[in-house]
Amino acid sequence: MKTSSLRLSTAWYAALCSAAALPAFAKPHTITLEPLSSVRTTPRNNGAVPPVLSPAGASIILTHDAARQRLLVVNQASNRIDVIGIADPADPVVQGALDMTPYGPLTTSVAVHDDLLAVAVTGAVVTDPGSVVFFDAALQHLATVQVGALPDMIIFTPSGKYLLTANEGEAKTDYTIDPEGSISRIDVEHGWQTTTIGFAGFNSQIADLRASGVRIFGPGATVAQDLEPEWIAVSQDSKTAWVTLQENNAVAILDIKAGTVQSIRALGTKDHSLAVNAFDPSDRDSATGTGSIKIGTWPVQGLYQPDSIEAVRIKSKDYLVIANEGSARDATGPGNEAGRLATFTLDPILFPNAADLKKNANLGRLSVSKATGDTDGDGDIDRIQGFGGRSFSILDASGAMIWDSGSQFETMLAALHPLNFNCSNSNNLLDDRSDDKGPEPEGVALGKAFGRNYAFISLERIGGFFVYDISTPAAPEFVQYVNNRDFTVAPALDAAGDLGAEGMAFIKAEDSPNGSPMLVVANEISGTTTIFEAAKTP
Repeated sequence: MKTSSLRLSTAWYAALCSAAALPAFAKPHTITLEPLSSVRTTPRNNGAVPPVLSPAGASIILTHDAARQRLLVVNQASNRIDVIGIADPADPVVQGALDMTPYGPLTTSVAVHDDLLAVAVTGAVVTDPGSVVFFDAALQHLATVQVGALPDMIIFTPSGKYLLTANEGEAKTDYTIDPEGSISRIDVEHGWQTTTIGFAGFNSQIADLRASGVRIFGPGATVAQDLEPEWIAVSQDSKTAWVTLQENNAVAILDIKAGTVQSIRALGTKDHSLAVNAFDPSDRDSATGTGSIKIGTWPVQGLYQPDSIEAVRIKSKDYLVIANEGSARDATGPGNEAGRLATFTLDPILFPNAADLKKNANLGRLSVSKATGDTDGDGDIDRIQGFGGRSFSILDASGAMIWDSGSQFETMLAALHPLNFNCSNSNNLLDDRSDDKGPEPEGVALGKAFGRNYAFISLERIGGFFVYDISTPAAPEFVQYVNNRDFTVAPALDAAGDLGAEGMAFIKAEDSPNGSPMLVVANEISGTTTIFEAAKTP
């Protein structure tokens, strides 16, 4: 494949940094991923003036059908599932598309198990119940099953008995309608029997949940209304599911067979005053008032707020890997929580240097929460809470954090892309996203290759993905950074490559069309679906 791929391996990083400055986390490894092919199923308005990046969402979530060696890709721009044959992964073939418009206005997720395909769609109104639509291997309709409001992610249990949906249940912007978040469990072996698992049993525990760090703050919302399931991971034995509650900065643990939520675990906050958690909080921190790279420590609490979560079993123990994207709730309505720090009043006792902190070059531009930052209700900010951890983390089976990548992502991106550090997926501007969520870790894929366990973390803004060896979960090791994007080309042009990495799928060697492990990445902004091949480096 002819490509403009930019890669950061440990060897490359060593060349960029002096030996003394080489971070302890950068160690030599024996796996390398290279782009093999890329396909775009929906043409873009290439080179339009003014630049048009449409159709955004033409490749957003995907799954691999190993039995038929095809990729099934959610194309939200066209409300369909694109079918891409990869019998020859170096030359993918678009085999057709499954039109989802008869079933709902927006397709959100796709999953496959053996000969069964499942697709999630929203209701006609996003606060209405959504549906999961089932098809056979020939893409013929089998059943349509109603689930909760806004089914944002679906997953089969490894046993294939159940399909689970994360029903986000987002409120209408004026909060006149606020559906409950939930998880739907569909028994695919017994007539599509559906159980909706909600959080009403926790309504009486609202004070305790808040005290533990679970963010519950929607106007007049109960616990059940406020919790918003985002992504689901399932244990290898199909008994337990872990559900990210992104806006709430928490994880719920589900007993699948019983159909009950066992517990809700707050994730806590990231202390950005520590050197290990340093970050760049401003897009206007240069002497001229423009962007520059200034990674430092600040009195900020980072809300992890993971999007994706995946489960892995290593040495007889379950672990969870989360991508700490961050998400502010409701940018326009009465539930809006986000604002630039400079627009808020800081508690004068806790922040005697408030005037200095509120400068644009410091924290003034940083997007922070007013909903959970005012701890005593007096109208000022008592704790500065930013959205997202700018990292990925590993949790144990109880949801307790055992490791976080700290400042590693931004540190390495600064070294690799000094001219485009923290740029967005729609521009190449240096520092453009530092005041928001930085690189925005979005997706997670896990896989085993050459005897080692690996985690792949996609970045929504600058793009690409990080590779870490997680064979020792409490001490992961950086392996590689791969970005199939050309920063010398305007993002409106096809030649810019992959933009807006979102969903990913790992293909293990035994399921691969050519016997090599692979990673497939869906890129939301460019609409490209790109296959990367993993090789063992001598």
